[in-house]
Amino acid sequence: MRPMSLATPTIATRWSLPAGWEWAGLVLSYLLGAVPFGLVVIRTFRGVDLRQLGSGNIGATNAIRAGGKPLGLLVFVLDVMKGVLPVALLARLFAGWGPHGPETLRMLQVEYGAAAVFGHCFPIYLHFKGGKGVATACGALIALDGRVFLAGGVAWLLTMALTRYTGLASMVMGATFPVAAWLRTAPGQRELFVGTLLLALLIAVRHRSNIERMLAGTEPKAGRR
Repeated sequence: MRPMSLATPTIATRWSLPAGWEWAGLVLSYLLGAVPFGLVVIRTFRGVDLRQLGSGNIGATNAIRAGGKPLGLLVFVLDVMKGVLPVALLARLFAGWGPHGPETLRMLQVEYGAAAVFGHCFPIYLHFKGGKGVATACGALIALDGRVFLAGGVAWLLTMALTRYTGLASMVMGATFPVAAWLRTAPGQRELFVGTLLLALLIAVRHRSNIERMLAGTEPKAGRR
């Protein structure tokens, strides 16, 4: 039996599952992240396949171009929640928060957030051809460390104001995340830094087509449909 905690039991403690089930949360995080909300929303309200429009991406930016700002905002919120829920809910459920302590929770939060982003980029439902993971990554970071997300958000806003290139702003934001994470975390607790560093590399790789278009001078600026 697990030792009883003297602290007041939280929801996470009362509903925590037995040790060894952490992998199940990883799978669930991936499957949640893999849900193509952009494709579903645009098909539902516009009757078209988002992959056949604009850049062909299933994320919020292309949804705005294809369906307008209200539908694009809906897609963005849903994609953000794909990152929030695994970190804020599933990790607490599967960590067994009380007995195992904050270190286990922190590790699972990083892993589950990464699984959700990976699911968005490589969804099993779409033959592993998905989006770029930015909104889902933002959701995971909001739940993990709001200040790291805020630092990246400021970088995104500044880059957008100067260039109007969404892809470039996303890459600059991604590069800002590990810098902020390094400054925020204590020595010996670098899980968030490693996770955000890998995230920055993933965002850059997923935006390679944007890089090519910017170099060729054909990348559309924000606001163009």
